[in-house]
Amino acid sequence: MKYVIRIVNIVVILLLSNILTVVKIVDLGAFKIPAIILLVLWFLWLNISPSHVNKKLETKRLKRCANGRELLVMFLISTAISIIYCIVGFFGTYGIPGFKEDYKLWLLNILMIILIENTVFWNGIIRVYITSEQLGFRIRVWGLICGMIPIAHLIALGVIIKTTGREVSVENTKIIKNKERHDDRICATKYPILLVHGVFFRDYRYLNYWGRIPKELEENGAVIFYGKQQSAASVAECGQEIADKILEICKDYNCEKVNIIAHSKGGLDSRYALNIPGIKEHVASLTTINTPHRGCEFADYLLSKIPQGQKDMLANTYNGALKRLGDHDPDFIEAVTDLTASACKKRNEELTDVEGVYYQSIGSKLNVAGNGRFPLNFSYHLVNAFDGANDGLVGEKSFPWGEDYQFLTVNGKRGISHGDVIDLNRENFDGFDVREFYVQLVAKLKKRGF
Repeated sequence: MKYVIRIVNIVVILLLSNILTVVKIVDLGAFKIPAIILLVLWFLWLNISPSHVNKKLETKRLKRCANGRELLVMFLISTAISIIYCIVGFFGTYGIPGFKEDYKLWLLNILMIILIENTVFWNGIIRVYITSEQLGFRIRVWGLICGMIPIAHLIALGVIIKTTGREVSVENTKIIKNKERHDDRICATKYPILLVHGVFFRDYRYLNYWGRIPKELEENGAVIFYGKQQSAASVAECGQEIADKILEICKDYNCEKVNIIAHSKGGLDSRYALNIPGIKEHVASLTTINTPHRGCEFADYLLSKIPQGQKDMLANTYNGALKRLGDHDPDFIEAVTDLTASACKKRNEELTDVEGVYYQSIGSKLNVAGNGRFPLNFSYHLVNAFDGANDGLVGEKSFPWGEDYQFLTVNGKRGISHGDVIDLNRENFDGFDVREFYVQLVAKLKKRGF
């Protein structure tokens, strides 16, 4: 049914676009005016509601996005057919009269096509630009630039159609799945979840470090808290802040323990917190995500090679910016130094895994550097030279820690980056559903009794 409606709509667009020659070719007699009125009304309607599939979509945003995409599909097909029609008609072949004998009619027909097709295109592109979350800034800008370049504009339009189509399908399926299992509350763990961010980031209300993950977990029953430690400070200082946060949660939420899920340096901060007296009793589990437990050898190299003056200038710039963003005592050099292989080796000798807490870890890697988002696509090469296969920031050998270790990967060139594992870019891609991964991760903690 979907494709029947699409074909009918495309025919309407084609007839209206080429109405000047259609009425010359086909003798409609007394039905000419009613036929034109019917075409105009149908055209207006298809621009308002171009697809019947919206009845199956769960949200207004997805419906509007699907409508916009459908308009772009119809624009692409009808424009291609109209162009062929005009070219063939210009040479007066295949029985298409009018153009060869009357170039004015040919030009007017082209202007009519431009008017009708532009209406369909801009209606569609504005809808998807406003409603799509997966297009992102990069594809939107690329689409605007390529829109002025022949051939490239077709490629850009194809990317937009493919991306929005996948978004509508994935997001709608996810909404339905969450509704179906809502009563199961598979993420309703015995103890709340404490999400601990990594270095150079903070927990912001409107710019969540963990992307769409917290909302997905909460929709499946989880109770979420955030570490809110400084973005750039030593492991010891951040660890103390995490320890204070654990005690605060247990007191205010009236719970005995928490489950920690920590990313990157947050995993080191959390391990340190567990060694602070009076904290291990309040932690059921620690899950580290792409944490450099054995440090980053490239960090040792950079700190040893960069002149002190440049390090001080960089540190002062960062510290000033981070203080304005909420850190009360940022220390860029301390934060980076604590990520070196040498510092992590020393810390691992001093810190022990505390009894009674379940430790597990997760890691991933980029398959091809170019498929990582900036700046990980550049840092990958540096990390690779010192630490081997990596996620754009941390070497694969540095991830494993605890009783269980899971390595995430996908087939093909993309891989899973340091940012992908926390949904930093809010991006859907083949082979890895980051939100569902965390749902199943927390569901397993629930099954363990945590």
